[in-house]
Amino acid sequence: MKKLEVYDPAMCCSTGVCGPDVDPALVAFAADLKWVAEQGVEVQRYNLGTEPQAFAANPAVVKEMEAGMDRLPIIAIDGAIVSTGIHLTRDQLAAKLDLGAAKPKITVKAGGSCCSGSSCC
Repeated sequence: MKKLEVYDPAMCCSTGVCGPDVDPALVAFAADLKWVAEQGVEVQRYNLGTEPQAFAANPAVVKEMEAGMDRLPIIAIDGAIVSTGIHLTRDQLAAKLDLGAAKPKITVKAGGSCCSGSSCC
């Protein structure tokens, strides 16, 4: 089984839905990580603010951080760093993990309704 590790900068939460401003990129990334886990990949996500020991325990991550905090997030697969500074998309994660083509995400428009104006809801 492959292992995907994400070393995030200090954040109040990894989902992007905390606070007054929702970060859609973090929401999408959280969904993409869930999808990766559903494909049989072990996913570990570390937050610098709450789990600094995970960062300190990985010499390659420490070396990247010494180059600058803008290197976060750091993404590693089976211990090898594959990305720094960005949260990869579902397609990028699928390619790096050899999962084949990623299934399309379902998107909902803001203010949309599942009922389209009918009285079913």
